[in-house]
Amino acid sequence: MEMVLEVNSSQVDKTKIAGGCMMICPPVDEDYWTYRVKLYEDQSILGFPKFTVIGIGFSQEEDWNTNLPSSCSSEEIFNHIKHNKKYDEIKDSDVIKAIEMIQAEANSSQS
Repeated sequence: MEMVLEVNSSQVDKTKIAGGCMMICPPVDEDYWTYRVKLYEDQSILGFPKFTVIGIGFSQEEDWNTNLPSSCSSEEIFNHIKHNKKYDEIKDSDVIKAIEMIQAEANSSQS
């Protein structure tokens, strides 16, 4: 299966910084992603704005809000989120590749 990185250019970081000491996350729904790599059925790896960084995690999660910043290593992110993989048909190596695709795009966009 060919993996494709999708970019949601309409998604911008809507994090609010209140008084320089508190950040408030915007409403999060199924369209809250900047980068997406579809893996199998309804499961994807997403990169999304999270408190001024790009968070990476699965689109479908058994336990909500399991992600890490894109600045972490792909293996560290994978080990943290792998329990949410959902389907045995998804290869670990494909998840790591999807994470690396999002990291590369996120890094090039911040430069």
